[in-house]
Amino acid sequence: MPTYEYRCSACQHQFEIVQSIKDDALTTCPECGGELRKVFGLPGIVLKGGGFYKTDSRSSSDSGSSSSSD
Repeated sequence: MPTYEYRCSACQHQFEIVQSIKDDALTTCPECGGELRKVFGLPGIVLKGGGFYKTDSRSSSDSGSSSSSD
């Protein structure tokens, strides 16, 4: 089950809670009764680089350059 992070708009109380995806989001702060907002952080996996393209697996001989011999 995923862990969600919430922060209160009124008192800035921040906490994590394990909830099912099917559960409704929390709306009331357990400390002061204020409005809660979900905190979205950075993803756990970051893919860096030029990307994954169809041409990444081609060999250099398929580059389209032709050599002529006389």
